[in-house]
Amino acid sequence: EVQLVESGGGLVQAGGSLRLSCAASGFIFDSYVIGWFRQAPGKEREGVACITAPDGSTDYVDSVKGRFTISFDNSKNTVYLQMNSLKPDDTAVYFCAAPWSPIATLNPDEYDYWGQGTQVTVSS
Repeated sequence: EVQLVESGGGLVQAGGSLRLSCAASGFIFDSYVIGWFRQAPGKEREGVACITAPDGSTDYVDSVKGRFTISFDNSKNTVYLQMNSLKPDDTAVYFCAAPWSPIATLNPDEYDYWGQGTQVTVSS
């Protein structure tokens, strides 16, 4: 069974940085897609970034390009989301997820396995 566990959220001032981690287990790790999503109160879940292994190709939503970086460490079965230059609009619960079929997309409807989420709050 695929399991995803996020960590690394917290409270940070605008302009600061956080690194989120997604520890993954239960699937073949040398060929996969992992996505990061976020959901703010009253808003729909939004795709933030995704990464495809093993080639490492990535995709980002326009609002985070140049500020966020997604990466993976196969030795630790972990995917990271480095978030720099954070803004109050980045405040949300952040989730990592994996699709049953490894197709890179930022559409949350295409993902089947989800973590429990971690809160990120950016103060102004």
